[in-house]
Amino acid sequence: MTRIPLRSTLVLFAIAAATALPLAGCFPIMAGGAAVTASVASDRRTSGAMVDDEAIEWKVGDKIAQRLGDRVHINVTSYNRIVLLTGEAPRETDKALAEQLARETDNVRDVVNEIQIANPTSLGSRASDSSITAQVKARFVNQSKGAFAANHVKVVTENGVVYLMGLVTRREADAATQIARTTSGVRKVVRVFEYIPEEEARRLDRQGAEPKDTPKGNP
Repeated sequence: MTRIPLRSTLVLFAIAAATALPLAGCFPIMAGGAAVTASVASDRRTSGAMVDDEAIEWKVGDKIAQRLGDRVHINVTSYNRIVLLTGEAPRETDKALAEQLARETDNVRDVVNEIQIANPTSLGSRASDSSITAQVKARFVNQSKGAFAANHVKVVTENGVVYLMGLVTRREADAATQIARTTSGVRKVVRVFEYIPEEEARRLDRQGAEPKDTPKGNP
């Protein structure tokens, strides 16, 4: 796997394939404003980054659909303004165009292009991928050691390959990878993390846990 540098002085972005014993299906659905607001408190991203991620996914997905149509099956996932492209396209030119469209979109910091040159996967394969994603997320929630917060790691599955995104420490990344790679049906795990120091992770978590000030004049 080719390492792709992230143009940032605050975090180290890395993509690494971890071989193990696999992303599914459609363009991400935009969450409503209420859903975004409800999850801000426990998310390490800023509220602005979360809103941007929703907009980026919609904009890039729409541009790809308009330019490439149904001859491709491409999923768009944005986390902290880094776009992950997964799925299948029949030609290298289609793969390159999808990346170009993503890079030209406002607020995109970088693009990780994991599109495979192949025919689109079947509905059965996509259903299996959705099941794998659900299993990995459930195992994150049920982890006995509590090595990381489940909502700090984004899980995307395509054709049996699991992609992990998030603002995490190296320790958290290793723990999440181990759980994902030992989940039934997973062929490979690819890490698309932004790594942050332990101290920075604790600061962000404390910041997210702080109660909001009560407006003056209210009880």
